[in-house]
Amino acid sequence: MNVLTESRLLDGLVGAIEVAIDRPEVPRAAGGVAVIAHPHPLFGGTMHNKVVQTLARAHLHTGWTSVRFHFRGVGQSAGVHDGGHAETQDLLHVIQALAPSGPLALAGFSFGGYVAVRAAAQLMPLRPLDSFITVGTAVSRFEVPPLPQELHGRSLILHGEQDDTVALTAVMDWARPQGLPVTVIPEAEHFFHGRLPLLKSLAIRHLLACGAA
Repeated sequence: MNVLTESRLLDGLVGAIEVAIDRPEVPRAAGGVAVIAHPHPLFGGTMHNKVVQTLARAHLHTGWTSVRFHFRGVGQSAGVHDGGHAETQDLLHVIQALAPSGPLALAGFSFGGYVAVRAAAQLMPLRPLDSFITVGTAVSRFEVPPLPQELHGRSLILHGEQDDTVALTAVMDWARPQGLPVTVIPEAEHFFHGRLPLLKSLAIRHLLACGAA
């Protein structure tokens, strides 16, 4: 994402996991790591996706070390696509390897949002999350579990009004039974073309408001 980005290969469950680490100029006093998951690998999704990079910049702006990684079969990451199941385990593995303790934030875009919700559901009984952000969550394409209730107050669910990949009605159908608020960006489609500065601003506002910065 910038000249200071550290590229690394982690030992994963089935081989290498390619990661990119960006550290803020002014870190949080207590440290803190944000892990961000990218969109669907079979449709060109990578950790270099613009929405993913925008989320990374929002976390950097508020003092978080930002970690992006490639799902199985993308870039230098070993393995093959597994529909979100093994990808969830890989996300948890990245957290354990790079952020085994301390403040933790989690974010994801599209397929990555689905994986992030799955990971949050497994993490919350064992470890608190300081912040959770999901954008364009792929609820119409995957069976996304409910977000843990105790995480609702520290979560930001962002969706484009004109999302042509995951309809706004689908994410509302997922959120409504949970009483989970959804922030809608007017006229935005799935990849938020022309709306990335607003997406970044909303993410920063969320991180500040929930005390995660």
